[in-house]
Amino acid sequence: MSAPTPQPGILDIKPYVAGASSASSTPGTHVSRLASNESPLGPSPRAIEAYKQAADTLHRYPDGGASALRAALAERHGIDAQGIVCGNGSDELLALLAKCYAGPGDDVLFSEFGFLIYPIATRAAGATPVVAPEPDLRADIEAFARLAGANTHMVYLANPNNPTGSYITAPELRDLHGRLPDETLLVIDAAYAEYVMADDYDAGFTMVEDFDNVVITRTFSKLYGLAGLRLGWAYCPPAVADVLNRVRGPFNVTAPALAAGLAALGDVAHAEAAREHNARWLPWLATELRALGLVVHPSVANFILVEFPESSNGPEPSKGQGGAIAALAHLSSHGVIARDMGGYGLPDCLRIGIGTEQDMRAVVAACAEFLSLSEG
Repeated sequence: MSAPTPQPGILDIKPYVAGASSASSTPGTHVSRLASNESPLGPSPRAIEAYKQAADTLHRYPDGGASALRAALAERHGIDAQGIVCGNGSDELLALLAKCYAGPGDDVLFSEFGFLIYPIATRAAGATPVVAPEPDLRADIEAFARLAGANTHMVYLANPNNPTGSYITAPELRDLHGRLPDETLLVIDAAYAEYVMADDYDAGFTMVEDFDNVVITRTFSKLYGLAGLRLGWAYCPPAVADVLNRVRGPFNVTAPALAAGLAALGDVAHAEAAREHNARWLPWLATELRALGLVVHPSVANFILVEFPESSNGPEPSKGQGGAIAALAHLSSHGVIARDMGGYGLPDCLRIGIGTEQDMRAVVAACAEFLSLSEG
């Protein structure tokens, strides 16, 4: 007997590898989980209580239309609730958009160092990934414009971008859209929008309302600390919202997630505390690591991208190990879990999320020791 044959493109997918969740440090050592850009403040106490209360009605199906959450999101952001579609994390919505708007013979364009879900969703839909070079670790509008053609049915743009932490300005975003073919769907992945303090940044809600071919995706995983519940949403033009509602699962978001998301959205003080925490410790960590001689790329998100040069191989590196891999192992042995960027095409870098004050000081201490050992 022969095994069933998957659709073309499926076996070309490199499975997504999540950030590590355990360290190689001695048991009892404080562990700083900084590989997945999670909120160091955790979820709102209101969200936790709403989640617990949802346990009493687990025998009931959730509201398939996420009506209460969509209404609250619309009020918070000043947008139309009819254009909001909720999903099992924004990942589900990113994949559904590719399924609905790209297929065999179509191109999907995204940046060289964009989120790894983009090529996965593209190939799963049978479409062809097209990669725009990113020479300065920042989306290159000229490269996007040069590569966008008649076969380009979708463009993914993370703004801010994961894993680089860079962003493009509001005028640049509109410029990019203006250079795309009229029928190309521009998907703006704004998972980290809440952290951006720059005056020239715009998540793009007005673009959704001005054009029929722009969608924004957002998440409750980052600022709101609900990564474990998988809750995301998209803001879409009416026709795109209609398409997504036709193909998504009828109960694609769980009742506990809806309840916790609604409660988290209502706790403005907790969300603002998370923003303020990030605004303090992001520049602090970048400054401290630069003082050690490391290259830290500018970031407006809740993580930084740090280069560890090849010469910084640490004590007794394994054969073929680069500086970043040796640093990753050293940090792990000290209870600090960072993210290897080799899968993103950045083998000399680690991505380090912003954690608690204890976490941040542990990162600096471990990096300082690693560099001192490598110099010795």
